Amino acid sequence: MSVEVLVPNLPESVADATLVSWHKRPGDAVSRDENLVDLETDKVVLEVPAPTDGVLAEVLRGDGETVTAGELLARIDTEGKGAEPAPAQSSAPAPEEKAAPAEAAEEAALSPAVRRLVAEHDLDPKAIPASGPKGRLTKADVLSYLEQRASAPAKPQPVAPAAAPKPAAVAAAAPSLPLPPDSRGRLEQRVPMTRLRRRIAERLVEAQHTAAILTTFNEVNMKPVMDLRARHKDRFEKAHGVRLGFMGFFVKTAVEALRRFPAVNASIDGGDIIYHGYYDIGIAVSTERGLMVPIVRDCDSLSLAEIEKAIGVFAAKGREGSIGIEDLSGGTFSITNGGVFGSLLSTPILNPPQSAILGMHKTVDRAMVENGQVVVRPMMYLALSYDHRIVDGKEAVSFLVAIKELLEDPGRLLLQV
Repeated sequence: MSVEVLVPNLPESVADATLVSWHKRPGDAVSRDENLVDLETDKVVLEVPAPTDGVLAEVLRGDGETVTAGELLARIDTEGKGAEPAPAQSSAPAPEEKAAPAEAAEEAALSPAVRRLVAEHDLDPKAIPASGPKGRLTKADVLSYLEQRASAPAKPQPVAPAAAPKPAAVAAAAPSLPLPPDSRGRLEQRVPMTRLRRRIAERLVEAQHTAAILTTFNEVNMKPVMDLRARHKDRFEKAHGVRLGFMGFFVKTAVEALRRFPAVNASIDGGDIIYHGYYDIGIAVSTERGLMVPIVRDCDSLSLAEIEKAIGVFAAKGREGSIGIEDLSGGTFSITNGGVFGSLLSTPILNPPQSAILGMHKTVDRAMVENGQVVVRPMMYLALSYDHRIVDGKEAVSFLVAIKELLEDPGRLLLQV
């Protein structure tokens, strides 16, 4: 009996997807719910699971092809008799190159991010020490292995014609096109953008063209929050099972400031302003595939520990490449932290249709004047980019001052004053 493997329903507003890579070859044994292929949309990477146990008999669409919802991708033979693939219909290797069932199962256990790194660098996963749960290989394990290999003495290799390097962030579905050397013999390479990168570019340009973006700045003394964290971080982690970071404080202060200035938590829909009665905060996360902004829902009803746990879950999903469309949908306000990369000051771009975004930056010891005395304080610059069509300058400046005052006196969060 043959069972069809179809493209699943795509997220709302997504018309099609790009087939990134097959994880099984014709003739391989497959198990129900085992990931067969990755599909990349404008927003996320979708996994297509096997609908039943059996043998992958036929692959009808190859890597890099564009597919739509409900389209036939492959067939599974539930009686365990695989069919020879047609060369014109599939880019899968010949039967003699197929992986053994144990190897196929091991490959399926790898996360999409790990599979991409292993494929890009032609690595043997079994040769890399694994530190994840139940001996699972993580992205950090692969990166550490690559660093160690790069620092090891190089072995003599046969001289081969030079080729332009392939950028690490390029998806398997985006083949590169070597360009002729320039007049000085220097090499170039043309690489198509991934669907996600194209979508990010479109949204950034859209934000610049449709909103009246203005940015206001302030600075905050981080010492009170740092002292509070230092006093309680061990007990906090023991009680809640999660580390006490700084982002949780910024989310809580943002919610309190948004209560006071509803326009900053609003959005424009045609000729109307929508004031949101909830606080869904987007936290910008840099992933291997690009910038994503997963949403922490109903932050006003979450404790500091619950917010930190939610952020930790999104960080893990980002590393594994498993952030879903439901994690990215909606949001009323966003926070981005360029300080983790060393940024001292920047002007963040809005995440449409939101009306504002808060930018955090690197904390640096600076000389400040307090009560006529020069003292050293750990200072951070804050930036609030906002849509001037809906948020007035007074509201934006007052909002940022509220963030500053709450962070410099965290007790006010408890008292909501």
